[in-house]
Amino acid sequence: MKIYPIKFNPILKEKIWGGNKLGTLLGKNTTKDNVGESWEISDVNGNVSEVSNGAYKGSSLKQLIATYQADLLGANNFANFGFDFPLLIKFLDAKTDLSVQVHPDNKMAKKHHNSFGKTEMWYIMDSDENADIVLGLKDKSINPEVLNHINADNVDAVFNREQVKKGDSFFIPAGKIHAIGAGVLAAEIQQTSDITYRVYDWDRVDDNGDKRELHTKLAEQATKQFDTNGKASYNTQPNTRTNLVNCEYFTTNILDISNLQAKSYNNLDSFVIFMCVEGTVAITIGAEHETLKMGETILIPAKTNAVVFNSTKAKLLEIYIDDTVAKNIQQAS
Repeated sequence: MKIYPIKFNPILKEKIWGGNKLGTLLGKNTTKDNVGESWEISDVNGNVSEVSNGAYKGSSLKQLIATYQADLLGANNFANFGFDFPLLIKFLDAKTDLSVQVHPDNKMAKKHHNSFGKTEMWYIMDSDENADIVLGLKDKSINPEVLNHINADNVDAVFNREQVKKGDSFFIPAGKIHAIGAGVLAAEIQQTSDITYRVYDWDRVDDNGDKRELHTKLAEQATKQFDTNGKASYNTQPNTRTNLVNCEYFTTNILDISNLQAKSYNNLDSFVIFMCVEGTVAITIGAEHETLKMGETILIPAKTNAVVFNSTKAKLLEIYIDDTVAKNIQQAS
């Protein structure tokens, strides 16, 4: 397999809550005012990413996995997931509030949808003044049956809201009620799943005057009683690597790059994804070079030994799957 930083063509999604920041701030190829999501790396049925650069330009992510298997994914990942890519990587722009929602875990998703569940995280890249998110139920003693009766009068009493700012990150395990609020631009890392149970959609209607479908009965089954925590903080010192999330489905670190740095991946049995959330960075693998700017994403194959970064100021999310974490969690449960 040829080892180089692989880029993909973004898959842009228009949403009732979407805005224009994916185009104006992140440079996506759109001038529309309702683009809510840019799917950066996707293996979702009907939305499989296509390589945009280098030797594999024009190939799909599916074709790369079929051809290179463990060399691309890592031996453990290929053993666990086969020919399915396990993560879905996105940027999101919320001009208005997303619906309050919850996602099923693996067991429920398998039963009802023959799919992975959806554990995810957000990294806040930008936010308007006083922007916030919904994160969990305000009272852990609340019976999830209340989700069948949410309305404008009780919504603020049921759901916990947290103000956010640039640099915040939040972990949202499957079963936790959540919603990104108006004015938030975020990077999202999640299991490969497009299953969402809407609980409340702020009584809005589409251009035809119709409300979007709610899924309150399934949401009641999916919801678990988590506390309202989930926010991660990190050291903002230059040239540091700080862990944000370490779960069985993915590990996410933030890299602060402000000079020339080399990082070894010899001992990691996984592909690695880099999402640039601030600045611009030059990335070199052997004789292969690629520039990554804010709002861009690359995938490096599991066979990669080392990556060299060079920037005066950049922040990257570093994402991979650590099989030892998954085994430790499974043994403890």
